[in-house]
Amino acid sequence: MGNRYISLKDLANELHVSISTVSRALKDHPDISVEMRQKVKKLAQERNYSPNPLAMGLLKQTTGMIGVIVPDVVTHFYASIIAGIESLARKKGYFVVIASSGESYEKEVEAVENLVKARVDGLIVCLSQETQTYHHFEKIIEQNIPLVFFDRVCLENRVSCVTADNIDASKRIVHHFKNQGYKRIAFISGPRHLNISKERLAGYMEGLNEAGYPFSPELVEQCNLSLESAKSAMSRLLQLPNPPDAVFGINDTVAFGAMKEIKEQKLRIPKDIGLVGFTDEFHATVVEPPLTSITHPTFKIGQEAAKQFFKRMKYQDTHHVSILKTNLIERASSVRNR
Repeated sequence: MGNRYISLKDLANELHVSISTVSRALKDHPDISVEMRQKVKKLAQERNYSPNPLAMGLLKQTTGMIGVIVPDVVTHFYASIIAGIESLARKKGYFVVIASSGESYEKEVEAVENLVKARVDGLIVCLSQETQTYHHFEKIIEQNIPLVFFDRVCLENRVSCVTADNIDASKRIVHHFKNQGYKRIAFISGPRHLNISKERLAGYMEGLNEAGYPFSPELVEQCNLSLESAKSAMSRLLQLPNPPDAVFGINDTVAFGAMKEIKEQKLRIPKDIGLVGFTDEFHATVVEPPLTSITHPTFKIGQEAAKQFFKRMKYQDTHHVSILKTNLIERASSVRNR
């Protein structure tokens, strides 16, 4: 029969009986003789037959699959969140199917369509940085397919979302810089439409106000979250007539790009300029100097996203926004007063 999966139909054809007879024999149905049950089970074992979970799921109107879409599958940030989702999904008898948007809106739309075609029971999604329209998700909502967003979110008034407390985290970064003696603090943000950009900018501005520092628009730069774009943003900040003596990036990749530019400009970190990142990737501990960063409870974010997903499965009209606390991990890139 080749290398393909063995089906009930294959077993039935070989035994010259109906598919329903084979199915009931495997379940020890009393209407099937003991002799036939033994014969079916013996052949199933010889042919390495195993039930098709997708086919069984379709009969129950569920497949036991959750589609998870992330901007990439390389960074520890997303890998840890996926692990959190899987930890709860396994306990519920579900498994996850992972797709990467590669930060592309088009690929995200394609991933949504493909996962729905694969009959996943619902989706848990982190938006790509290009996503500014949400028709593909609105269609999911209209089809009553469970949907949860995490980190980069949208449609919060209709869909459950799980985020970090971006405003509080950004305020703590500003206060940390003040406590270390920095006076002119810059922020390298991401695309303006993303919720993380809006919230971290709001926290930055609130932090400046609480610290008694004026807000200077020229100290806020945008980038597309890539290393090179962040490097260019840092270059523009350093070219200001009155450049910053501290900067924090919207994520660690942005901070690494800034660090590269600072070093190329022959400036010393943290003596000439302090640096803080966001998300606390593994590389934060191995760069020189080690990067101060906001660490997310990534595994917990994944678990909470899965928890909201199953709650939505049970109660169709429910949605909830979960905001989780973060921690500031101080390292040599920003610490002066020790």
